[in-house]
Amino acid sequence: MNFDFTEEQMQLRKAVRQFVDREIIPHIRKWDRQGYIDPTIYKKLAKLGLMGVCIPERYGGSGMDYNSLAIVCEELERGDTALRTAVSVHTGLNSLTLLQWGTEEQKRKYLIPQAKGEKIGAFGLTEPVAGSDVANIRTKAEKVADGYVLTGQKTWISLCDVADHFIVFAYTDRSKKHHGISAFIVERGMNGFSSKAIKGKLGIRAGNTGELFFDQVKVPKENLLGKEGEGFKIAMSALDNGRFTVAAGAVGLINACLEASVKYCHERETFGKPIAKHQLVQQMIANMEAGLQMSRLLVYRAGELKNQGKRNTRETSLAKWQACDFANKAADDAVQIHGAYGYSDEYPVERYLRNSKAPVIYEGTREIHTIMQAEYVLGLRKDKPIDKTLPPWEGNGDRN
Repeated sequence: MNFDFTEEQMQLRKAVRQFVDREIIPHIRKWDRQGYIDPTIYKKLAKLGLMGVCIPERYGGSGMDYNSLAIVCEELERGDTALRTAVSVHTGLNSLTLLQWGTEEQKRKYLIPQAKGEKIGAFGLTEPVAGSDVANIRTKAEKVADGYVLTGQKTWISLCDVADHFIVFAYTDRSKKHHGISAFIVERGMNGFSSKAIKGKLGIRAGNTGELFFDQVKVPKENLLGKEGEGFKIAMSALDNGRFTVAAGAVGLINACLEASVKYCHERETFGKPIAKHQLVQQMIANMEAGLQMSRLLVYRAGELKNQGKRNTRETSLAKWQACDFANKAADDAVQIHGAYGYSDEYPVERYLRNSKAPVIYEGTREIHTIMQAEYVLGLRKDKPIDKTLPPWEGNGDRN
């Protein structure tokens, strides 16, 4: 495995970092307080080609590899988790799922405008009574002559009020349990569809998160994604992509905590010397650095498997679990290093701590990933080949 970044990747990191420093960091404190983010930011991301960074050029994307997507997510979360979440959901959960499972007609109608950033995509799986227990969803899709009628509700959906297109999961045959779940492409303008933001969140306050409602929403038959009953497989493959971007974002959050803490360590003095010289502070800094480096290795290992078009559920799960835990601990230590000032939004570390908790929960809780990894080691879990693997990176040259 080659751990060196290409010149293109180094330029990408530089461009995204400059974008974050210019467009995000000066405003994020205000946006976080207001629970709002300037919607023009998505057009600016699109202008940089970041809304379709690893989507093939023939579908309107930038044609970069999956580790380039990791770089983008890492640098965006260095600014704020809300921005990384937007790219994770739009690209990781929606667009890559369309690339993997969509028909050519669906890709041209929905994927191309999403990759160009002309439209925003989101993902509707979680429900009030179904999070980790996907098979417990209640949304149903009744088959009619020329399509399906969706009835139900989704919750904790990122970009709920922003997205134009949603991949939504519903039962077409409940008697078959998870084998009876199907996936559909739903457009915001369809009759009976509505959304509502959730207020009062602990973190990621600048991000738009909320509920989706389906009141007899008529979906044409050509908007069925994959085949009837393939919804569970589609959802699990989508989570492999989404979890990868979440893990990469966690690396960015660790880096942000480290940068803020190192700066403060050289500014603050106690007992006649900079706190950088206190051993217990050094211990926290060392742990952040260790978490940063280990998380990066896990993320880019998973990315290389994606570049090769290989199954990566195990590796992505491990990266997501460990990187998010490291980020949560790094944020906690960053607040501790800042002392009382860490409890105020005068410094960014209190926002880092609030933001760090959600990724430990969504796209597979810490507990779910712990069980998955144990079952792999014990031989109780084995990945079965799926019908449609994620297409390998289409770039030139061998990066292994």
